Amino acid sequence: FSGYSDIAIGVAKLFGFRLMKNFSFPYFSRDIAEFWRRWHISLSTWFMDYVYIPLGGSRQGIWKTIRNIFVIFIISGFWHGANWTFIAWGALNAVYFLPLLVLNINRDNLDVIAEGRVFPKFKELMNMASTFLLTVFAWVLFRANNISHAINYFSTMFSKSFLSIPRFKGRDEAVIVIVLVVCFLLIEWIGKENEYAIEKIGMNWKIGLRWSFYYILIVFILIYSGQEQQFIYFQF
Repeated sequence: FSGYSDIAIGVAKLFGFRLMKNFSFPYFSRDIAEFWRRWHISLSTWFMDYVYIPLGGSRQGIWKTIRNIFVIFIISGFWHGANWTFIAWGALNAVYFLPLLVLNINRDNLDVIAEGRVFPKFKELMNMASTFLLTVFAWVLFRANNISHAINYFSTMFSKSFLSIPRFKGRDEAVIVIVLVVCFLLIEWIGKENEYAIEKIGMNWKIGLRWSFYYILIVFILIYSGQEQQFIYFQF
C-alpha cells in the first residue's frame, strides 16, 4: 500500500501536483499512537479533522476523549467494509491506544527513532518490536473473511506449531526472499530520516552505478513478487 501511494505521488509530481506523504516508515514506530501518525496519513488526518475534533477531541474530559477515540477507530474500521472483522480491528486498535491516552504519553514519540544514530537503544528496539507485533496481530482481523476465520487463525498462531520449522514446497526460494526482505529492511532503516528510503543512497555514485542499483532493485521485485493478486484496497 505504501508503494502504491508512492507511485501515485510520483505520477502526480510529473504533472506538477504535490500530494501529501501517506506513509512515513510506520513499522519503525515505538507505540501505537506513533504508528497511526505514520500509517495512511491522509485517512488518519481526515478522521482527525472531520470526526475527532468536531466531537470535541480531547477538550471535554477523559471519558469523552475515550469515547471519541473509540468512535474514530470504529468508524475507520467500518470505512473499510461492512464486516464485523473491520469493526473488531478498529476497536482493538482503540484498546491499544487507550493506555497511552490515559497515561498522557500518546505524543511522546514525535521524532524519528534513533535519529542521528545507526543503532536504536534497547528500549527503542523493544518498543518497536512490541508495536509491530501488536499491529500485525490486529491485521489478522483486517484480513480474515469473518470472525470465526480470525479466531481459527489466532488459535493456530498460539498452538505448538508456532515453534515448528515450516515445511513447504519452494522453501529454498523462500530463504532467498527472506534475505532480500532483510536487505530492503536495512535500506529502509538507513533512509528513515529522509522523505523516502533511497532518497540519498547512491547520490554521490557515478550515474551508471546509481542507475544499475535502481534497476537491480526493480529486477528483484519483479522476480520475487510472487503471483499476481488483486490489490486488497481495490475493494474499499
